[in-house]
Amino acid sequence: MMKELLLAALCAIVLTGCANEYLIVTNDGSVISTVEEPEYDEDSGMLKFEDDDGREQQIPKESVKSIIER
Repeated sequence: MMKELLLAALCAIVLTGCANEYLIVTNDGSVISTVEEPEYDEDSGMLKFEDDDGREQQIPKESVKSIIER
């Protein structure tokens, strides 16, 4: 029982360490937190990402000042 709890805790720590958070800073000063690296869609000119609530979002690339990995 103790081994299984220890293994589960270790897996949770490792998986947490692999998760990256990205901050999208827009030209108007807004900051959007994402759970994955935004992907640029050349056809639409939009950055696509998943927000903290798990919803798929898009923002025009021209509206983005910077993307910061945390």
